[in-house]
Amino acid sequence: MEDTLKNNWSPVSWLEKPIQQLPEYPDKKKLDESFEELKTLPPLVTSWEIEALKEKLAQVSQRKAFLLQAGDCAESFSLTRSPKIVNMVKVLLQTSFILIHEMGIPVVRVGRMAGQYAKPRSKPFETVNGEQIHNYRGDLINSVEPNKESRIPDPQRLLEGYHKAGLTLNFVRALADEGFADLHHPEQWELDFMRNNEYYKDYEDMVRSITRAVKFIDAISDKRIANTQKVDFYTSHEALNLYYDSAQTRKVPRKPGFYNLSAHMVWIGNRTRALDEAHVEYLRGIENPIGIKLGPPFTVDESLRLIEKLNPNNEEGKIVLITRFGKTNIEEGLPDLIRAVKREGFPVVWSSDPMHGNTFSASNNYKTRNFEHILEEMKSAFAIHRAEGSYLGSVHLELTGDNVTECVGGAQGLDEAGLDLNYETFCDPRLNYEQSLEMAFLVAKEWKQSYLD
Repeated sequence: MEDTLKNNWSPVSWLEKPIQQLPEYPDKKKLDESFEELKTLPPLVTSWEIEALKEKLAQVSQRKAFLLQAGDCAESFSLTRSPKIVNMVKVLLQTSFILIHEMGIPVVRVGRMAGQYAKPRSKPFETVNGEQIHNYRGDLINSVEPNKESRIPDPQRLLEGYHKAGLTLNFVRALADEGFADLHHPEQWELDFMRNNEYYKDYEDMVRSITRAVKFIDAISDKRIANTQKVDFYTSHEALNLYYDSAQTRKVPRKPGFYNLSAHMVWIGNRTRALDEAHVEYLRGIENPIGIKLGPPFTVDESLRLIEKLNPNNEEGKIVLITRFGKTNIEEGLPDLIRAVKREGFPVVWSSDPMHGNTFSASNNYKTRNFEHILEEMKSAFAIHRAEGSYLGSVHLELTGDNVTECVGGAQGLDEAGLDLNYETFCDPRLNYEQSLEMAFLVAKEWKQSYLD
């Protein structure tokens, strides 16, 4: 029998609630076998790491740090390869160091990686060649291949997702621990196509500035600075497939409560945050930091009740409120939400997701986002928080370290005709390497105008 909390919560109490965005598995026996096996496997992260992240997020809520949460829209099992992982770590490092250099405060790095294998969909089925098949819901559930058999939800993928996440996390930790982020050699971060960006000179000046600072500290110290060689990376994913997340949820020695040990932080999506349904039931019982995606349609009252339900003890560093309104709705929706959260005294980390509310179909039917629309929502978010006396302490981006062509705009002016050059994503369009660094400079600029001027 599962351990339970006093309020009748357990890692599987969500099974008694209605659930959205999780299709039926036709083979219940295989599902039970995969679930039970996953429960026996070693954790991917530790409770100490989770608590360390929570402490750092508390610093963000106190205006002493900034959270960068970024990474893949949906990771692919087939792309769990070292070049892809290296490029993702590079772009996360570079964007974070741009923020640190320009803003002058610590940056907490949380990747959408090592577990972001499931995606919500607006429709359960699609029609391919006249046949109705399951929609692709991420590699954790089914295959992207557009045929009926490949799209059947397969519980064996729960185990494959665990192993792919473990491989990714192991490599990321090795890179972070063994000098990949050594500030003595910042030139190794660069990828060739950054040279074409209008911000390249600013980036080059920043690298020189970091190098001079490190050399100065080396010159006055009898030891090289060990902490310039290592960085902290934390992982996150949407807690969508609750079989995957609850199987890795357990008690640990000498700590109260239950931890989801598949990731340091998880979030609840805009489509799964109903108060009386399964995802909220599951998330209310874990000790991890929790992100809450909020955007239209929503109500302020329900949002307050959700925050209270997921963080009844008003713990700092527990809730990251990730707003995703879209550039046309943010002016109407965000101010009242900020005022209500302030009135209740909830110690949330405010984060802006300027990606998800600004997706559209290009004239050539590619799903895309416009860099200028993303920037417009991000600028509006900073302006509104500044006007309300609130601290916007985070940005949430879908990006990649590869030179993909998925979002139009940016300094290089990618247009719709160029989307088919290297359009790789299986779900939502991501900022490419160059656009990501450009966005980092612009985020830092807006933050400085809001909180330093």
